[in-house]
Amino acid sequence: MARFTLPRDLYHGKGSLEELKNLKGKKAIVVVGGGSMRRFGFLDKAVSYLKEAGMEVSLFENVEPDPSVDTVMKGAQAMREFEPDWIVAMGGGSPIDAAKAMWAFYEYPETTFEDLITPFNFPTLRTKARFCAIPSTSGTATEVTAFSVITDYSKGIKYPLADFNITPDIAIVDPELAETMPQKLTAHTGMDAMTHAVEAYVSTLHCDYTDPLALHAIKMIHENLKKSYDGDIKAREAMHNAQCLAGMAFSNALLGIVHSMAHKTGAAFTGDHIIHGAANAMYLPKVIRYNAKNEEAKARYAEIARFIGLEGKDDEELVSALISELRSMNTALNIPLSIKNYGAGGVIASESIIDEKEFLEKLPEVARLAISDACTGSNPRQPSQEEMEKLLLAVYYDREIDF
Repeated sequence: MARFTLPRDLYHGKGSLEELKNLKGKKAIVVVGGGSMRRFGFLDKAVSYLKEAGMEVSLFENVEPDPSVDTVMKGAQAMREFEPDWIVAMGGGSPIDAAKAMWAFYEYPETTFEDLITPFNFPTLRTKARFCAIPSTSGTATEVTAFSVITDYSKGIKYPLADFNITPDIAIVDPELAETMPQKLTAHTGMDAMTHAVEAYVSTLHCDYTDPLALHAIKMIHENLKKSYDGDIKAREAMHNAQCLAGMAFSNALLGIVHSMAHKTGAAFTGDHIIHGAANAMYLPKVIRYNAKNEEAKARYAEIARFIGLEGKDDEELVSALISELRSMNTALNIPLSIKNYGAGGVIASESIIDEKEFLEKLPEVARLAISDACTGSNPRQPSQEEMEKLLLAVYYDREIDF
C-alpha cells in the first residue's frame, strides 16, 4: 500500500491571495521572512484579508534564509502566547518551512527537535491550529509538501523533517507574489524545482500518481525557466505552477541523493552557505550519471529526455543528452557547474568561496552524513562511503563519473 497526500484545497491564479477572506477562525498568526512581502505590499494585503474574515492577526517576521532551530523555537513560543487557530506562512520556502516546525512545537511544547528528525515521527497536528501556505518563490513547493528543512547551526547540518502531518491544509499559489523575484533567485528556485521533479520520477517510490506530475513539471520548467529568468511574466506564472506540480510529485514519491548531498553540504563550510537551489543544480548532472548505472533509472532518465524533445539512438545517448541539457541550462542561468567555481551568491566565479582544503578535510564526515540523510533511501542506487566521497569530489572539481 502507498499513500498520496496533498492539501485539502489549492487556490491558484492571479488574485488568489484574496481567498484569505474566506478562512474561518478567530486568530491568525502570519509568519514571513526578511521583508519582501512587506516591501511589495503583499503582507498588508494578507493581513487586511484576514481581518476582513473577522480574525485577530499577529505577525512573526524576519525568518532568516535556511531557518534555524532557534527561530523555530521563538516562533512556537509566540504562537503559544497568541494562541492562533490559523497559521498563515507566506514568502519563500524558509518562512513556510519554519512555520511548519513551529506548528509542531506550538501544539506539543514538550516535543524536542530530536524527536522530529526521525522521518514520519511527528505527533498528530491540528489540535490547536490549521495551516495555510502562500509561496512567493517558484521552487521549494513547500506549500504542498510533507517536508520542512531546518538548520542546526551549532552542528552545521540541515535537517529535512518529513511527515504527512505537516502537509498544509490550504495552499494559495498566486503568481503575482512571484513576479517580484530577482533574477538569481528565479534561477536557483527554478533548478530546485527541476531537481524535485527529476528525482521524484526516478525515485524507488514513484508511482502512477506521481509520474505524470513529475514529467509535466519537467517539461514546463524546461520550456519556461530561462524565459522567466529573462523577465517574461507569462513564463513566471508557468514556473509558479510547475514548481507546485513538482512538489506534489516529490512529496509523495520522495527524493534522492542530490538532495542528500545538498542538505549536508549547505551549511558545512565556513566560507559561506551553498545555496540549496544552486547546490541541486550543480549536483544533479553528476547524480544522473551515477544513478544511470541502474538500468531502471537509466530507462526513466531516457524517458525524461524523450519527453522534453531531446534526441539519442538509445538510452545511453538520451541520458547523456539530458545531462548536457541540464548543464547548458545551468550555464544560461549563471549557475556554476562545480563547487570549484561557486562564487558568492551561488553564481559562476573563477575561484570558489568554499575552501578546497576545508572541503577535503570535511569530506568523509559530509559523505557519511549525506548517506544517512532521509532522502537517500529512495534513491535508485545506494552509495557506499567511497562512492559518496567520489561523488562529492566530482561536484567539487567537475569530474566525470565512471563508477
